Amino acid sequence: MQNTQNNKKPLVSFIITCYNLPTEMIVECIGSIMALSLSEKEREIIVVDDGSDICAINDLDDYRDDIIYVRQKNRGLSEARNTGIIMASGQYLQFVDGDDKLIQTGYEHCLDLVRYNNMPDMVLFRFTDKTPEHIKFAEVQPVCGTEYMQHNNIRPSACSYIVKRTTLGKLRFTPGIYHEDEEFTPQLLLRAETVYPTDTIAYMYRKRSGSIISDKAKRSILKRLNDSKAVIIRLNDMADRLPHNDRIAMQRRVAQLTMDYIYNVITQTHSRQYLDKQLVELHSKGLFPLPDKDYTKKYKWFRRMTNSKLGITLLMHALPLMKKER
Repeated sequence: MQNTQNNKKPLVSFIITCYNLPTEMIVECIGSIMALSLSEKEREIIVVDDGSDICAINDLDDYRDDIIYVRQKNRGLSEARNTGIIMASGQYLQFVDGDDKLIQTGYEHCLDLVRYNNMPDMVLFRFTDKTPEHIKFAEVQPVCGTEYMQHNNIRPSACSYIVKRTTLGKLRFTPGIYHEDEEFTPQLLLRAETVYPTDTIAYMYRKRSGSIISDKAKRSILKRLNDSKAVIIRLNDMADRLPHNDRIAMQRRVAQLTMDYIYNVITQTHSRQYLDKQLVELHSKGLFPLPDKDYTKKYKWFRRMTNSKLGITLLMHALPLMKKER
């Protein structure tokens, strides 16, 4: 039962971030939220325009009474989301990129888990880049975030879960970096006492040319790699200061991220010299060789391959070809 004070707050604050997006995408995003079963008092829609060249508010007349529109100087996705967090008054937060949208049937299921399970800290869900033909639902049992991280590879995207506002505490996204979700989500999960990890598809994202992910410029690639490495090092340093169970959970995540980082260095730079330099730095931080753990079959295979110069040479030749064939 929610107390009287909580009843005065929206159930969910939807934080939509956008930068130089076509207006029709933002409209479709807002529309997918408006289509949910939430009443006007149960939802709060905050659109944070991160300094787009053209302000979109004049093209959103149909939603003026339904949204809070904030326009700020361009400072990046992290700062835009942090602005949304500050402004949000809802009991729960949902981050949504402005060129994406919610899938109504799947998201309604997640809302039901929130409504009828004593207000859990987080509900995790899956996302897709295609319109799903049908949504599957399965009974799911709650678990604490630490235990979930100890036994699963997590989906780091901040858009892939609904989270209780109080669970965040003072946690915020690190400004000015790529891979901000990789740093934010593991810390959030460790704070969550009750998590419902569903396989329900509730979010649809779009692949756009010109997006951060699709930017192939060398400078952008190196920044993404450097930011990823910095996140890994910070999380690893953090793990050393955590209680035992939290430390084990974070160490698994750090090992997974380190594996992904090495993979990305190989496939995105194609440089053995650059790779060797990064491995030396990872070794100095206690991050390489990868820990001898049975996390997943892929992890065990990759760890064995990177444990020898011959294995690394094979990866240098094979991984770029495998990526092209996908």
